[in-house]
Amino acid sequence: MQVELPDGSTLELPEGATGADAARAIGEGLARAALAVRQDGQVRDLAAPLEDGAPLEIITARSPDALELIRHDAAHVLATAVTELYPGTKVSIGPPIEDGFYYDFEFPEDVTVGEADLPRIEEAMRSHIHADERFERTDIPAGDALKRFVEEDQPYKVELIEDLVRDQGVDTVSLYRNGPFTDLCRGPHGPATKRIKAFKLTSVAGAYWRGDSNRQMLTRIYGTAFLSQEDLDSHLERLEQARARDHRRLGRELGLFMFSDLSPGSPFWQPAGMTIWNDLTDLWRAENLRRGYREVKTPILYDVELWKQSGHWEKYRENMYFTDVEERAMGLKPMNCPAHIQIYREERRSYRDLPIRYSEAGLVHRHEPSGVLHGLLRVRHITQDDAHIFCTGEQVEDEVIDCLDFGFFLYEIFGFDPRLELSTRPDVRIGSDEMWDAAESALESALRRKGLEYELNEGDGAFYGPKIDLHMTDSIGRSWQLGTVQLDYSMPERFGLEYTGADNAEHRPVMIHRALLGSFERFIGILVEHYAGEFPLWLAPVQAMVLPIADRHVEYARRVRDELAASGIRVEVDERTESVGRKIRDGEVRKIPYMLVLGDREQEAGRVSVRRHREGDVGDRDLAELARSLAAEIAEKRAPAVPDNPL
Repeated sequence: MQVELPDGSTLELPEGATGADAARAIGEGLARAALAVRQDGQVRDLAAPLEDGAPLEIITARSPDALELIRHDAAHVLATAVTELYPGTKVSIGPPIEDGFYYDFEFPEDVTVGEADLPRIEEAMRSHIHADERFERTDIPAGDALKRFVEEDQPYKVELIEDLVRDQGVDTVSLYRNGPFTDLCRGPHGPATKRIKAFKLTSVAGAYWRGDSNRQMLTRIYGTAFLSQEDLDSHLERLEQARARDHRRLGRELGLFMFSDLSPGSPFWQPAGMTIWNDLTDLWRAENLRRGYREVKTPILYDVELWKQSGHWEKYRENMYFTDVEERAMGLKPMNCPAHIQIYREERRSYRDLPIRYSEAGLVHRHEPSGVLHGLLRVRHITQDDAHIFCTGEQVEDEVIDCLDFGFFLYEIFGFDPRLELSTRPDVRIGSDEMWDAAESALESALRRKGLEYELNEGDGAFYGPKIDLHMTDSIGRSWQLGTVQLDYSMPERFGLEYTGADNAEHRPVMIHRALLGSFERFIGILVEHYAGEFPLWLAPVQAMVLPIADRHVEYARRVRDELAASGIRVEVDERTESVGRKIRDGEVRKIPYMLVLGDREQEAGRVSVRRHREGDVGDRDLAELARSLAAEIAEKRAPAVPDNPL
């Protein structure tokens, strides 16, 4: 048999050769490093027979697939250790995930496993890893597998096999054995447990079987695994940083927002948080106006016939909220686009009117399951920095480029360096292939004209059109999607939108959906974590705190406050009878950018002693000069240096 290697050369092997045989034929070093192989786009075990004539790639620790492989291995080793430590445990599933792996268990009634038990489980896992137990695959008839797991009292495995037989017509299933543990698994796996170089169990949580709240609650143990201890240590440090930056904790400590079970998934904004919200809104409104957008405001409740016409009924019905009003079915809007379409349709439009750009801080509601709600980052009550552009086909590229330029301008203010992703047609979509061809071609052309690098994300477009998504990487290396520019030929067709062209004939406009912050809620949550709560001066809820040393300095402190406030600076006076050291410490905890200490010397000279958050004393300043300096820094909206370690 022959296989083609990545460099184009051909490797001849005996009939029935495996991936391990191929790696050994190339070299002993590769044989020792090999984890699996890829053929025909599929990752397979080293022990699996190769396909004659198919291209072959040997997967090693340097390959992109390596982490997923060893994390899958680690999940099985976790199950091995747990079933060994807790006899009678029922196992369900244990997949690799983006940052690690998990396994779900049903423990015996008299057993409760929590995070305090993780070190003991880790120690048992290490013994199986050091034993270098091989992952051995066996393909057996589904009936035999059913009999085995019934006898072992593993009902979750039984259910999985029954579903495979009923839904997919499967007659053979694969089992993997490592050490004393055998699992129902389609693979692939690495050759043996010792390839797991570094791992850590991270947390314990509850999880319903198959995500169904009417089914059994299982115990989910999370972990992560890496190809080196150094990589694991770096990851754990990022997790610690993420905990320190958690916007939910900082939101409480800084008095930005709160949540209540009375309205799940909907933040209550406190005064300090509303200050940030309003500053972002002012920036959004001013820049939209400067770029030719006209602000609108639309209702949140509509007849369901609107959502049927738009396609949201078919696509998003399960995530919408409905009510009856005078025996009329109504739905809260999950998106603003059909509402802006109504405004466009209100008048006859000419080519001279286009492009028409509507912007709205649009309130939408989407039913997110309670299990995925996550502070400001996943909410049900969403305020989008939304806009919709109606234009001619000839104007599309210019408008898309202008949207991207707008995004780059905004992100630079916050110190973000965006990367772009072009998402193309999904399997479930509306509109003809011709529409999708035109829309995808227009977005690609705009990106090329602008000379922008981008990644292709095939199949992830919106159901009505392709899109360009803008992502950023935060201060601890996490990626976030922020803005999106979506091109839509379908919605104007569905709603019969028209404009009169220069030829006096009726033409169909093109619609661009555009959001750059994404939503105010999520964007603020990202900012809190990116800055670790240390906002740039222009966004800080309190920009300066005046700290009188003694009661005799309070009157002067109030004059300082009033003069700074007159220059547009948000300033407070700490009039408590605490020591100035305590006031400074409290100001640091509140992450107030400037603290102005006033004593006898400052009062007599009409000056202030200035402390900068994290930097400490930066010298005394003339009050009028300080007011001008702070006002200029606020107006500049300077991107701050992001703290490396807020711990």
